[in-house]
Amino acid sequence: MVLYTNVGLHISGGTAGSVIANRLTENPNFRVLVLEAGPSNQGVLDIESPGLDFNLENSPFDWNFTTVPQAGLLNRPLAYPRGHVLGGSSSINGMFYTRGSSDDYDRWAAVTGDDGWSWSNILPFILKNEHFTTPADDHSTVGQFDPVFHNFHGVNFVSLPGFAEPLDDKMIQTSKDLKEFPFNLDMNSGTPLGLGWLQSTIGNGTRSSAATSYLGPQFINRPNLDVVLNTLISRVLPSRNGNNPDLRTIQFKSGTDKTLRSVTAQKELILSLGSIGTPHILLNSGIGDEEELKKVGVPPILNLPSVGKNLTDQPDIFLSWLANLTATQENSTAVLNLWLETRTGPLANGAVNQVAWTRVPETSSIFKDFVDPSAGLHTPHFEFEGSPRPLSSSQSTIGLGLAVVTPASRGSVSLDTNDPFDAPLIDPAFLTDEVDIFIMKEAIASAQRFFEGPAWKDIIIQPQFADALESDEALEHFIRFGAGTTAHPVGTAAMSPKGAQFGVVDPDLLLKGATGLRVVDASIMPFVTCGHTQAPTYAIAERAADLIKKKWS
Repeated sequence: MVLYTNVGLHISGGTAGSVIANRLTENPNFRVLVLEAGPSNQGVLDIESPGLDFNLENSPFDWNFTTVPQAGLLNRPLAYPRGHVLGGSSSINGMFYTRGSSDDYDRWAAVTGDDGWSWSNILPFILKNEHFTTPADDHSTVGQFDPVFHNFHGVNFVSLPGFAEPLDDKMIQTSKDLKEFPFNLDMNSGTPLGLGWLQSTIGNGTRSSAATSYLGPQFINRPNLDVVLNTLISRVLPSRNGNNPDLRTIQFKSGTDKTLRSVTAQKELILSLGSIGTPHILLNSGIGDEEELKKVGVPPILNLPSVGKNLTDQPDIFLSWLANLTATQENSTAVLNLWLETRTGPLANGAVNQVAWTRVPETSSIFKDFVDPSAGLHTPHFEFEGSPRPLSSSQSTIGLGLAVVTPASRGSVSLDTNDPFDAPLIDPAFLTDEVDIFIMKEAIASAQRFFEGPAWKDIIIQPQFADALESDEALEHFIRFGAGTTAHPVGTAAMSPKGAQFGVVDPDLLLKGATGLRVVDASIMPFVTCGHTQAPTYAIAERAADLIKKKWS
């Protein structure tokens, strides 16, 4: 196979990578080669139908990673889903479209010294990504979002829920009854606090991923864009060693051919393998903490101790309540046929119609001894995913998912061996910081108060975790035993000020201490945003594409 590039070599057709490939090849003088580890997303029912996304974990379209045993979770290892398919995790995620708070981006700007990452300056790139559209059921969305904060002509579809759930009215009524959960017309305005209607990357009743939007047929067939699937990267190779190595060459193997080949970019190499894949490749290339690399037999070429550090993810837990409700068992064949024929019905929708965001009070005792991990007063500490539906006709229960969205715990991605095709060691270090346990306890108390609202008087009977509420120790054990991951890893190749002795990339996302290599994905976030990470990742990629085009045009 002859692989070539006249301008840019791009690694991974994931969420951010697809954006880069699209935007750079808008210029016919740029030629881009994309090497993607996974297969095509096309024709995969579980990817296309929003309501079947639960089938994608532990499938051929998932890397099927497992974390190391989690000290904060009673030494339990966790499955750690990441997209192994064109479009990356945008092809297998829950499709939540939540931008985070304005505070999040302003904090990025402050810690990097680059005002280009501030809310006001990143918002145009957020909007550039978005194609807000009507929901699958075509219902009136007046009063469910604020059009001022949206773009109706972008690339990636975003819509409001397209299938009504039986408890939607109860959720919205609670926002009127309880001051703790005020109604928020649009959580993507930069101030997400409150309860509102979820926006998702769904268009025409179908998942809208980076692959279907940025690498749709009208783009992937450009003559100056080559996309090669089923291709595994081993490492980056230096074309010049020394104090400032040049890193434009990648080594890889493709398909069933075990032969290692290499290709070199004329202008720059762009890594977009995500918060697990990017540090894994850098470490295997000898870029990281030189002492740690030597211990696993990898010759260091660039001492960047921050590579793989600062892994930040949002822990979650699922709660259920006994309820006076009866779930109707839908005919699964009829539901599937409805979606196949019309792209409507339950399978045209994700699992959630509303989301609530709130904060731990500033006067809480925990903040006397610990720093508030949130980016500011407009930023929530935790989220719960609403529109609870009856879970079982036999048990008559309803459920709610909670997540700590501004965690203080920090983990790492490291090497287990010096074989680049072995899985890395993934340690999110969930709930190892006392602040995170405190916030999760507060979130559970908040969820209890939510269901004590008058709207639920004749529905909620009791929590099915009542034993956990008998003592603080019992509650902590319940959390550590039951908590899992939202699968929102960030921060493992974090940006920092230009010239800083910490961090992995400069604010322009070029690798520190080298030439020729740029990182564009969620790994560059110095802090996780207070929501789901898909929308911020798109924005990062849009800004990065703009920076690259300006440099080389």
